Amino acid sequence: MLPEGGKGDCDMTTDMTTQVTANTERASAFLRIAIALQTLTIFLQAVSAGLLLTSSYGETLHSAGARVMYGASMLYVLAAVLAWKPGGGPLRPVLHASGFLVLASAQVVLGIAHVPSVHVPLGVAMFALSVLALARR
Repeated sequence: MLPEGGKGDCDMTTDMTTQVTANTERASAFLRIAIALQTLTIFLQAVSAGLLLTSSYGETLHSAGARVMYGASMLYVLAAVLAWKPGGGPLRPVLHASGFLVLASAQVVLGIAHVPSVHVPLGVAMFALSVLALARR
């Protein structure tokens, strides 16, 4: 005798597996988008840093860009957690995303403290690491 839905146990298991796979793919796509957004915002910070040196509005752009970049780093953490926990994905992206959030926090502190000797090289390293993370996805 079949359950009320008219499907046997095997069909229900297949439906659940298909749904989990679709959710995992969606979470993985969200993770790729979050990494791409973070990479783009870090690149735009380099552009606005150049404007900071050459124009009167550069400081405003760089300051606003810092907030956007920090938000993108938080979005990366969220995407990594969503890809890991419900989908049963690996924990490694969560650790990488958390590391980026720590680096972004250090960037904000160093920028406010006006320590360009560490702020600039750290920004370059963050961009390189973000490109690598994007290439691995």
